[in-house]
Amino acid sequence: MVTPPAMPDDSSATVSIRIVDSIARVDAAAWDACALAPEAAGNPFLCHAFLKALEDSRCLGKRTGWMPQYLVAETGDGAVQGVVPMFLKSHSQGEYVFDHGWAQAYERAGGQYYPKLQVSAPFTPVPGPRILTRPGPLSGQIADALIEAMIGIAKDNGISSVNVTFCEEDQWERLARHGFLKRQHYQFYWHNDGYRTFDDFLAALSSRKRKTIRKERQKVQRVGLTLSPLTGAEITPAYWDAFFAFYMDTAERKWGSPYLNRDFFHLLGETMADRVVLIVAEADGTPVGGALNLRGDEALYGRNWGCVQTHAFLHFEACYYQAIDYAIAHGLKRVEAGAQGEHKIQRGYLPTRTHSAHWIGDPRFRSAVDDYLRRERAGAERDMEALAAFSPFRKADAEG
Repeated sequence: MVTPPAMPDDSSATVSIRIVDSIARVDAAAWDACALAPEAAGNPFLCHAFLKALEDSRCLGKRTGWMPQYLVAETGDGAVQGVVPMFLKSHSQGEYVFDHGWAQAYERAGGQYYPKLQVSAPFTPVPGPRILTRPGPLSGQIADALIEAMIGIAKDNGISSVNVTFCEEDQWERLARHGFLKRQHYQFYWHNDGYRTFDDFLAALSSRKRKTIRKERQKVQRVGLTLSPLTGAEITPAYWDAFFAFYMDTAERKWGSPYLNRDFFHLLGETMADRVVLIVAEADGTPVGGALNLRGDEALYGRNWGCVQTHAFLHFEACYYQAIDYAIAHGLKRVEAGAQGEHKIQRGYLPTRTHSAHWIGDPRFRSAVDDYLRRERAGAERDMEALAAFSPFRKADAEG
């Protein structure tokens, strides 16, 4: 157990921090009181059920190189005040913030980069809080103690680094005050500007872009495909089987080795179906493609896509336009479509900053990484400025 200095609250209770190797060792309601606090806006990717589905399906564990080392901060009466989704990792796969080059450089210089500590939503490039605290007057102190515990664990065990990926900006700044280096990049989000219909959204675009999107949607309709957003009990085992086939096809083509298995999707359907929005494309009643989204309180999060038939613009329709339709219909503030893909800009998804933070133990290695990150941040800002020129929105709207 790692124990930070005592932190008095109204009852002069002390707070201790322990490591647990399974989410099952933490009460679900207590974990979610931190992970689903209002500041998280219902972001589902660090809730107890999501992590448990990953563990129970063995997507997380020693075999996959993602060994849970969750931090749990508790008061003397056992009340959970904060948690951190931390993992001991033997590789850099499934993170979407790449540090392979750092690892190779450090090991060429005689260092040992792995294992490392990773704080993230596994296999999920969705930004959100990473230092999860129960709301209250102790929240800031708990967060600081958890961060210091992360550093202490790395130092005590000779671990090269602690990597907190896709954190929110305020936590990025807090981590920097504890000596973490700041990394910045961008993803592509669609923002709901109070639209009542998809046509309202189109009206905000330039005439040429508006016509292009209409033509793309019409071409999908003309080949006779029907697309439906399914959630909850609507997602039958047959639909999950079909989507898993889509996922495997895409995963094997893109990554070579898929991160998720059929058991995970089964458990997701069992325990979180009300959070799932599965866009299914069917031809004559047979599923031929689909896009998996999870829903938070404010956003729809696009996750995985795949198909077994090739149709022009089906990817754009299933992943982007149907997501916009759903967000408008349900009053969500944005759709987060993830990293990469400048083609998303033409469909109303604009670049938005993302943040990660990295603690490096070796002073010389830290200096080299710091220099790299300074240049990378400047490059990301230049890229975002350049990409903004391709915005499909009418000039007055883009400037507003």
